[in-house]
Amino acid sequence: MKELFQHAETTEGVTVRVAVNFLPEQSRIEAGKWFWVYHIRIENDSPHTIHLHTRHWRIRDGHGSLNLVEGEGVVGEKPTLAPGQSHDYVSGCPLTTSHGSMEGHYTFHREDGSSLQVQIPHFTLVAPATAG
Repeated sequence: MKELFQHAETTEGVTVRVAVNFLPEQSRIEAGKWFWVYHIRIENDSPHTIHLHTRHWRIRDGHGSLNLVEGEGVVGEKPTLAPGQSHDYVSGCPLTTSHGSMEGHYTFHREDGSSLQVQIPHFTLVAPATAG
């Protein structure tokens, strides 16, 4: 199943895996709108139970414009992961260019109250040449 994910990064035993796909049916290329869906899997192989608190994204479009997205949880959830557990979610990203990139980090809290910043790997958003 891990071959589904094109990108991965591990921080202190917590791995974030990303699979990304362009969605032509959600895009309106003639109107300058491209849309991607990304599947994230967070795997806790650390010895600590962790609770996801916030997300921090840096999204760049094809012109180099940077959009910072920060907020609590992911898709309305703030999962708690015991050692050996994982959490999957799917979300999307619209752009006004046919390519761009995303990266960032999650902030987790351990049971002892300490925080852990877990890196989200850099990944590109690229529409096929046939898509505008």
